Amino acid sequence: MQPEFIKLTPNFAPFVALIEINRPKELNALNTQLMGEIRDALKTFDEEETIRVIILTGGERVFAAGADIKQMADATAISMLEKDQFSTWDQIKKTKKPIIGAVSGFALGGGCELAMTCDMIVASETAQFGQPEINIGTMPGAGGTQRLTRAVGKVRAMEMVLTGKFISAEEAFQAGLINKIVPVEVLLKETLKLAQSVASKSPIALRLAKEAVNKAFETSLEEGLQFERKNFYMTFASEDQKEGMAAFVEKRKPNFKGK
Repeated sequence: MQPEFIKLTPNFAPFVALIEINRPKELNALNTQLMGEIRDALKTFDEEETIRVIILTGGERVFAAGADIKQMADATAISMLEKDQFSTWDQIKKTKKPIIGAVSGFALGGGCELAMTCDMIVASETAQFGQPEINIGTMPGAGGTQRLTRAVGKVRAMEMVLTGKFISAEEAFQAGLINKIVPVEVLLKETLKLAQSVASKSPIALRLAKEAVNKAFETSLEEGLQFERKNFYMTFASEDQKEGMAAFVEKRKPNFKGK
């Protein structure tokens, strides 16, 4: 069954897949169905051997202007608990392959939170990031208070969460929230360059390295170092490690096969 609110291009480029949010009339507002479609697409791409990197975008006009407020306006605490919408976000977080966000226009509320689930973010000059939930009597619930604080620091996150202030692409770059800023018209092209650079590496090493970097936010330094060391040792069980080091010694490009 074809998804209704996203467009999928599994072969966007060699080893690179593209997911594009496609709900333009609602400014790509994230409803339950749309998030489920993103979750399912990521799971499918995660299991596909020919894909090593996934790009997530919303198009040139807007990434995602937030959650679909109409779906939540009349909800109760119990109905939200029973609905358990954040289980979808938990599944997205478990994606093993690198995800690169290509963000243009508004990335607000759930849109900002979705962008922050990506491992890297390339933003256009028009990008704006924000957690404006405070303006409608609530607060971020899909990781905004946690991921934003880890990305930009306590005081900046407090200002954004408690006032609903948006920050520009330049401010986001200076704060360490995004990797780079590019003109709108070359956003996908520049994101693809980064994706292809990543995709040229060993898929096994990519997975283990992503796990180790994420672990740094969840453990003490000592525990993180032990986890890193374990994953480092595991790379030596792969054919890719042997190929990579042989290629280095022989002064040629490696041919990684994900084995």
